Amino acid sequence: MQLTDFDADRFLRDYWQKRPLLIRNPWSAWRNPLEPDELAGLACEEGIESRLVVQSGDSWALDHGPFAEDRFATLGAAPWTLLVQAVDHYAPDVAALLDPFRFIPNWRIDDVMVSYASDGGGVGPHFDQYDVFLIQGLGKRRWRVGAQCDETTPLRPHADLRLLANFEATDEWVLEPGDMLYVPPGFAHDGVAVGEDCMTYSIGFRAPSRADLLIEWAEHLADMMPDEDRYADPDIKAAAHPGEIAPSAIDRLHAMTIEKLLDRDAFARWFGQHNSTPKYAEADWRPEEPVTVADLAALAGEGAVLLRNPASRLAFLREADGLLLFADGNAFPCAGIPAALAERICAEDRLALDPSMAEAMELLVALVNQGSLMIDDEEDED
Repeated sequence: MQLTDFDADRFLRDYWQKRPLLIRNPWSAWRNPLEPDELAGLACEEGIESRLVVQSGDSWALDHGPFAEDRFATLGAAPWTLLVQAVDHYAPDVAALLDPFRFIPNWRIDDVMVSYASDGGGVGPHFDQYDVFLIQGLGKRRWRVGAQCDETTPLRPHADLRLLANFEATDEWVLEPGDMLYVPPGFAHDGVAVGEDCMTYSIGFRAPSRADLLIEWAEHLADMMPDEDRYADPDIKAAAHPGEIAPSAIDRLHAMTIEKLLDRDAFARWFGQHNSTPKYAEADWRPEEPVTVADLAALAGEGAVLLRNPASRLAFLREADGLLLFADGNAFPCAGIPAALAERICAEDRLALDPSMAEAMELLVALVNQGSLMIDDEEDED
């Protein structure tokens, strides 16, 4: 599915991180990519992050999956919502929803969360710290959007959900299948299912906090430093007062602290690996048997296809002699044919193997063996 009635440049100029936008069915032909039963099945599986929110009057209760298969049949008449994270990792048709949004760089895209709600179901008025496109897949949902919030905005006393204590809507719409609502970071919003079988696809974008970047970058640097790298003052002078920390000592200590932090090239390499670490690092997507260069070369002669793992995170940095490819937390220096191929891998979900790729076979083998790429073992229907 592609967006046909959507101006990406205008959207970025006028709306991105500025104000909400309702977009009425911009698709060439909208088709709901996942059935409710399939979503429920994912919520019952180990290793898949899922939540169930049940509303009782003016209060909400949260429970975490995996859920027993009969759980949803016992919920009764109370409005409820099932939310399953990273569904794009497991459902190719859901992963395809990300393709029209590639005008935002890959490193900013998080995942596709899918929700199913009974009549009146929702998660309550709240705000997020990231951009989100809310695509109505099935049924109807009434969205209300309010003012922009921040850390001082009052919240309800709830142990698990960050619900707004006071919510006043400034806009309200009912979304039908194919309709889409963009909500920038910080804007209050509340979605309530109108009727049964309400499914919403939430495309979320990552926005690392300054605090997290500082902590994780500094921790990485600290791990790389030898214990012998310590303060030294071979030119020390006799102290005028034993209690004073001399300005020269502060200068030296400060320089010790910030010197490595200011290495932009080292930061770029670290961030590429850090940012491309899989969302669920414990998931193992490696093939049962490692492949070799000879294996891929033989497959290339047969015109085989490699598929990009939807759960993989891929990005690159341009360098003077090529580029540095980041794939699932690992870095691969690339030049020449491998560099051109790395760009394609980041942009395309299918790669037809060809004997002309011989120079890049070692790169492709490494990506297959770590699970970033997968050999398409389905026979060509043609």
